[in-house]
Amino acid sequence: MSLVLIAEQVLNGLQFGIMLFLMAAGLTLIFGVMGLINLAHGSLYMVGAFCAAAVAGATGSFLLALVAALAGAALAGAIVEMVVIRRLYERDHLDQVLATFALILIFSEGTRWIFGSFPLYLDVPSYLSGPVTLPGGIAYPVYRLALIVAGLLVALGLYLLISRTRIGIQIRAGENDREMIAALGVDIGRLYTIVFALGAALAGLAGALVGAIQSVQVGMGEPVLILAFVVIVIGGIGSIRGALIGALLVGLTNTLGGIFLPELMKLFMEPSAATSIGASLASMAIYILMAAVLILRPTGLFGARA
Repeated sequence: MSLVLIAEQVLNGLQFGIMLFLMAAGLTLIFGVMGLINLAHGSLYMVGAFCAAAVAGATGSFLLALVAALAGAALAGAIVEMVVIRRLYERDHLDQVLATFALILIFSEGTRWIFGSFPLYLDVPSYLSGPVTLPGGIAYPVYRLALIVAGLLVALGLYLLISRTRIGIQIRAGENDREMIAALGVDIGRLYTIVFALGAALAGLAGALVGAIQSVQVGMGEPVLILAFVVIVIGGIGSIRGALIGALLVGLTNTLGGIFLPELMKLFMEPSAATSIGASLASMAIYILMAAVLILRPTGLFGARA
């Protein structure tokens, strides 16, 4: 297997991991600050993708589509938090799971009612289309490189927001002792709405960015949601740094496993059986990674020790 192919797959894994980070960052913030299990987070990813596809189709502007994805997902998240989620903070996790699962069905059927059952397509803008030649003669799509750069910039912005701003201080304090910051005069309801809307906006942005390389369709958020939960378990609940490292690990494991495990199996068995078994092992690899991390560090790589 050539080094060029390996380098391309590493870049694909990084791009996939960065998109998972955008999903997982919002999810880990919501769970870390609010203690809420939000199964509807994947639906907000879908909302962002559909908002982007609708605006791009109407205006032809990819940048406006991204703005629409951020605004639409954030607005949907804020409304859901104020109307539904706010009533779940004092309930146990089973009630949260059931309520947010109901939201998945509501979002899916509502989206199907508004946009129909057929997939929508979001075109890559002309200035990001085509390949670019990287060192070593690697031809790689400009858009996928742009996704990696955009995700890293969002990670940097999120780090600065959490570590250097007043709202970030309140978010970090809310993770540790929400009763105390409420007693100090912080509007905890407003803080929760902001955190939920921020997490929703990140998910919507991820949906819009991925929508340009995949189809935009009802139910597209659920498979990504499962991987996002794997990411935050590996990285540690409530940790943005953990979400980034965990997402990159999952992205690289998923992508490289799909390439190398079938080739490895061919050393021991017939090609047809090796391809089938290798593909099965590749789909299991991220869960094996999660299990290994939990055995060594039950709180995740960067989770707070109990």
